[in-house]
Amino acid sequence: MLLGLNIDHGATLRQARYRDVEFTLGGPVEPDPIALALAAEKAGADGITAHLREDRRHIQERDVRRLRESIATRLNLEMTCSPQMTAFALELRPDSVCLVPENRREVTTEGGLDVVKYRDAVRVCVDAMNAAGIKTSLFVDPDAPQIELAAELAAPWVELHTGAFASALNPFQRKVEFDRLRRGAERAQRLGLIVNAGHGINYVNIAEVRTLPLLHELNIGHSILSRALFTGIDEAVREMKRLMNP
Repeated sequence: MLLGLNIDHGATLRQARYRDVEFTLGGPVEPDPIALALAAEKAGADGITAHLREDRRHIQERDVRRLRESIATRLNLEMTCSPQMTAFALELRPDSVCLVPENRREVTTEGGLDVVKYRDAVRVCVDAMNAAGIKTSLFVDPDAPQIELAAELAAPWVELHTGAFASALNPFQRKVEFDRLRRGAERAQRLGLIVNAGHGINYVNIAEVRTLPLLHELNIGHSILSRALFTGIDEAVREMKRLMNP
């Protein structure tokens, strides 16, 4: 199972102090999320994920362009399926894009993309990425209509939203959400989709997440960067990979 490291919150820390500075690195500006990505690659991260949000609350355009020029693994761009972001992705040419919902008021992504509701917009974006040779993943809740439409729209990957499972404190509800994820993963695989997962995965619940059938990649950010505050990014990445693939 591969590890995609989401570096957004490295940029969150920088923007907390330097959001009104016109440049994103150099001088007193720190930390540099690209340096974080390079260190994570050396520790074994298989890819780097960054979400260029409409409100630019953490990752900035220059960050993404520097990632494209600097990293040695794969760049996965999380984005909303707007015409503006589609045009940016086609110019940038990341290895893959992950289409996610976006709400300016949310602290972090709150759920999966409603592919059924936004079918036409998703289709336009997926068609454009397929034509450009850029792999598209749809970040969806593990529900049959979303997964089936993802396959119909010819998105090669889905990323199952694990947030409801990760935040479930009641053991019964936790089992309900895990079974929902399992069924979603099995359905996606029957439809020929490559299955990734992400959101809220940490050093404890990874023991359950890794048992989901035939997962290809996990995208993890907050938990690894939180651990890195205590152990450094090298140890944080290595420990997560060990737990993912014991």
